[in-house]
Amino acid sequence: MFDAAVFGSLFLTLFVIMDPPGITPIFLALTAGRAAKVQRRMAWQAAAVALGVITLFGLVGHQILSYLHIDVPALMIAGGLLLLLIALDLLTGKTDEPQQTKDVNVALVPLGMPLLAGPGAIVQVILAVQNHDSFSGQVSVWAAIIAIHVVLYVTMRYSLLIIRVIKDGGVVLVTRLAGMMLSALAVQQIINGVTQVIHGA
Repeated sequence: MFDAAVFGSLFLTLFVIMDPPGITPIFLALTAGRAAKVQRRMAWQAAAVALGVITLFGLVGHQILSYLHIDVPALMIAGGLLLLLIALDLLTGKTDEPQQTKDVNVALVPLGMPLLAGPGAIVQVILAVQNHDSFSGQVSVWAAIIAIHVVLYVTMRYSLLIIRVIKDGGVVLVTRLAGMMLSALAVQQIINGVTQVIHGA
């Protein structure tokens, strides 16, 4: 009925890829200056968007990529470029947009996708769903997917307590650090995608 090994393996893999502790400074940087109620809403919206994207690709991801003739390396490079644009905004302080635009962007892009539901997580979920086609395997896979998103929500939700401690000056510092981390992550993702293209050529 439930395969603990499958659950543990996928959960740990997604934990490393989606990196709940690492998302904390980026979430703080992108939600700084908003009311606590708005920040809490963004936390669950980002987790919900990520879960929705992961679920979609888990169910029909292979068919979507095949129909659009998209290879995994192309997905990785595109995601890396998008992350790099966000990182540059964080580094240069250009995140002070109108409140309505910021709400939408933070919940959907970049938090929901591609930071949380990025190419790495999508590929792992597609493979896990395909490789564990028994009933117990499917239950374990989807339980792991739900569990990691609960962890992501809790991490983002309670990371807001940090803002009360570090104040405005700390938020600016966190924003710049998050931009550096995110730019490095974006470049690495692009490199990984290009490397796979070269190896597959």
